[in-house]
This record gives sequence, structure tokens and C-alpha cells, in this order.
Amino acid sequence: MPNEPPKNDLQSLWRSQSAEPVNMSLEEIRKKARRYQRKIWRRNAREYLAAAAVAAVMTFQAVSAGDPLRRVGAALCVAAMLYVAYHLHRGGSARAVPEDLALTSCLEFHRRELERQRDLLRSVWRWYLGPMIPGMAVIGLAGLVANPSRMAHPKLFVARYGVVVALVFFGVGRLNRRHAGRLQRQIDALDRLGRE
Repeated sequence: MPNEPPKNDLQSLWRSQSAEPVNMSLEEIRKKARRYQRKIWRRNAREYLAAAAVAAVMTFQAVSAGDPLRRVGAALCVAAMLYVAYHLHRGGSARAVPEDLALTSCLEFHRRELERQRDLLRSVWRWYLGPMIPGMAVIGLAGLVANPSRMAHPKLFVARYGVVVALVFFGVGRLNRRHAGRLQRQIDALDRLGRE
């Protein structure tokens, strides 16, 4: 159409518009921080329940298994679950927003909480997945050593077991990294808000 401005003129017009600053009230920031606290609390509750369930099953295995290698693997898994729960509680518990914080302080508090959770998720291999590897490896080895006559292809069983465990661990690690990236974007948005 002859009356339309060229595309480059539209882009420069759009870019030259001034963006209105986004202002959030203290109460909005408090609500957002409280909502995030509840989300963290629910996540941690799920993780604690899962760790307790795995620890209970592995404790049963450690006590009742006839194979000493399987008992060791199960005991290592129980120790890993206890460590995971401890580390999650120590480094990932939700902290309450103090009621007496001003706007800037509340914004900083929420930002620090997002950073803490981001760092926890980024290090998931060190405190969550890594501690489980020894127990899972010993259990896989116990499957190979304990009953080779009952399995047609014991090495194939161990290889499949290893691949499945590796894929699950990789998936969990990737999901945590992706969520850490989302938290970083929220931190960046808070930084922009603080500069305005």
C-alpha cells in the first residue's frame, strides 16, 4: 500500500517510544514473596516425603536382603537420602518475609531468596544426584553378582540398569537447570525493577 510507512520507520518509531516504568507496591512484592515461599515449602515437603519413602524401602532392603552387596547398596542409598533431606532443609528451606521490611529491603530479601534457590538447583548434581550414585551402582553390581544363573544376560541387565539410571539422573539434572534459568530471569526482572 502506498500510504504505509516503510518497515524500518515502524521499527524505529516503536523503539523510540518511552517505556513506562513498572512500579510494584510493597504489598505486591510481599504477596509475590509469600507465594514463592509456599511453593518452596510444597516442593520441599514432596522431596522430604520421597526421601522418606526411598529411605524406608532401602532400609527394608538393607535389613532383609540376603546378599551382602545389596545390603551395602541399600545402606548407601539410605545415607544418600538422609544427606539430601539435610541439605535441602539447610540450603533450600523457605524463609519468611519479615513484616517490618521497607520496599527496597523486601525487594532485596526476595531477590536473595531467588538467588539461594537458583544456586541450590544449579548444584543439584553435587548434593542430590551425586550422593545417590554409589548406592545405585552397588545395587546394580549386586544384581550382576548375586544371581547370574537366573539371568540370561546379566551384563545386559546391568547395562540397561545403568542407562535407565543415567537417563533419569540426566533428566532430573536438566529440569533443575531449566528451573534455575527461570529463577535467573526473575532475578534479572527484579534488578530492572530496582533500577527504575
